This record gives sequence, C-alpha cells and structure tokens, in this order.
Amino acid sequence: MKSFTDLIHSHLNEHQETVGKLGALAGQIETIASRVIDCLNSGGKVLFFGNGGSAADAQHLAAELVVRYRTNRRAFAGIALTTDTSILTAHSNDFGFDSVFARQIEALANRGDVVIGISTSGNSPSVVQGLKAAKLQDCFAVAFTAESGGQCANLADIAFKAPSSITARAQECHLLAGHIICDIVEKQLSEAEPV
Repeated sequence: MKSFTDLIHSHLNEHQETVGKLGALAGQIETIASRVIDCLNSGGKVLFFGNGGSAADAQHLAAELVVRYRTNRRAFAGIALTTDTSILTAHSNDFGFDSVFARQIEALANRGDVVIGISTSGNSPSVVQGLKAAKLQDCFAVAFTAESGGQCANLADIAFKAPSSITARAQECHLLAGHIICDIVEKQLSEAEPV
C-alpha cells in the first residue's frame, strides 16, 4: 500500500499554520461572544445557517448552546436554520433555494437576535440573502467566511474571516472559533446565574 505520510503531514502543517494566525482575530471572537451574551441575557436567540459543511457547523454550534458545551447549565437559545426538512424542501420547491434562510429569518428573528451566516466563499446566495434579511430585522449579523470575505463580509456587522483560502482549513477555523465563543458564553452566563 502506498504511504500517505507526506499528505498527512501536509494537512497537519497547513492546519497548524492557519490556526496559528487566529490569535490576530481574538478581538473579533470576543466581540461576537459579547454580542451573543447580551442577546441571550435580553431573551434573544442565536440563529445559525450555511450550506454543506457549513450547515453541519451551524447545527453543531446550535447544539452546543442548547445542550451544553462543557458544563451542565440552563439551555441557551440557539437555532440552526438547516434542520427542518419540510421548510427547506417546501420553500426550495415553491420559491427557490436562494431565499430559504431569509424566509426563516423573516419568520423567526427579532430585533437584537444574533444571526450567524457561514459561507467559506462568502458568496453563497442563500447565505447572502439570509444576512440581508437579518439586517432588515435589526439583528446583529455575523459572517463566518474564508479570508476573501466575499459579499457576506460586506453585509455583516462583523465578519470573521478565517485566515486561509482553503475550504477545509477555513471550516476548521470556524468550528474552533465557534467553540471558543460557546465556551465564553457558557462561562459568563453560568457564573451570572444564582446558585
């Protein structure tokens, strides 16, 4: 069998190099976490959405808020707009896929909610439309993209641009940043709860 050692080390080196650059984005991660904390403290919710691997990240991060990240505590309001097959298929069949997240944001989002659109290209039409809808609803719009940012970065209140143009590396950064945000939120809100 052919050895894939060089390929494995290439991926690991790319990952380590990319993650090593995230320190420069620590302020953005903290800002997003602070907005999520303020939102949840005010009775709001966090809505996540994306396509493909980014849809999986949306579901993953919503679950971290609702269930738990590290500690047992009250549930936090997180919703992935990628999970309701009836809504996704009905809307896509009747109106097209580009507005599938925008329609859900119109229905579910309130002023002050945090909306996190995930698109490595930054140009996914459904994520772009979702972020536009979030702004119309007076939500705080966050874009998770790769380093180019694309249209999503221009629409968002804050754009977390993973420091790589490689999709897999950007997705790894999105999940790591998301985990850090969940950890900050959990620690802050759990400490604020009465014993």
